[in-house]
Amino acid sequence: MAFGVTFLVFFLMSFSKYDPAVAALGENSSPAALAAFRHEMGYDRPWWEQFGSYIVGLFQGDMGVYGVNKDSVAQRVADAFPITLQLTFIGLLIAIIFAVIFGVFAALYRDTWVDQTVRVLSIIAIATPSFWLGVLLIYVLQIKLAWLPGSGDFVPFFEDPEAYIARMAMPCFALGLPVAGQLTRIIRTSMVEELDKDYVRTAIGAGIPKSVVVARNVFRNALITPITTLGMKIGYLMGGAIVIEVIFALPGMGTAMFDGINGNQPMLVQGVVLVVAIAFIFINIIVDLLYVLINPRIRTV
Repeated sequence: MAFGVTFLVFFLMSFSKYDPAVAALGENSSPAALAAFRHEMGYDRPWWEQFGSYIVGLFQGDMGVYGVNKDSVAQRVADAFPITLQLTFIGLLIAIIFAVIFGVFAALYRDTWVDQTVRVLSIIAIATPSFWLGVLLIYVLQIKLAWLPGSGDFVPFFEDPEAYIARMAMPCFALGLPVAGQLTRIIRTSMVEELDKDYVRTAIGAGIPKSVVVARNVFRNALITPITTLGMKIGYLMGGAIVIEVIFALPGMGTAMFDGINGNQPMLVQGVVLVVAIAFIFINIIVDLLYVLINPRIRTV
């Protein structure tokens, strides 16, 4: 998958009508300077030769350089990737917290006004695009009310926790809300199916409190289905984070990719996409392992 993504992006970038030499040196540069830059960076070679050299460089730990200053792609990715991971996993944490609370309550009080309200709210959350919600939050909370900053310098958590939380609150909420709606419906459905099983009625009939049965058995068994979809949700969050970062001016992978596309820097775009693809594969492996831990029966298959 990683090789396929790398090949596809490199192939598509070769069709760009923009000259990376012009993007780096400017339109007023001399033809000789442009030709020298193309030759030095290898842009004057066929795309398949450039791709082969790129793959060889990857195996040697070299992701290439970009721009007139020949900045390191690996260094740019190393600076940007942790920010994207923080945005993704904080958004996922928000989604999980909302989904567990509302999904469990909707299942325990199914077919009541609580259940109906949660269903309507989850549908609204699913139908809300993250980028639209992000723009709305900026307009209301930053421009109108001046409560939270929607842009500005990114401050790491350990340098200034208060500034970090204020800076990340809106993008994380905008990213996590649609996923919260999806997970809420999945958890609610799984809980309802589990509550209707015979062992639940048997345990409650034997005198075990319902709260104990739900906490120890029903909830754990109901998590199996949401866990199987969690890997795809993380992939969705990482993809959405790229757009959210541009809206909120966060210096993550999305901003790096945006800069690479605008400046026609194929090496930078390639490096960002490759790292995101590998992270997606790795995260799905972890989710599969969690699924085995939650459902020990899978170990015997």
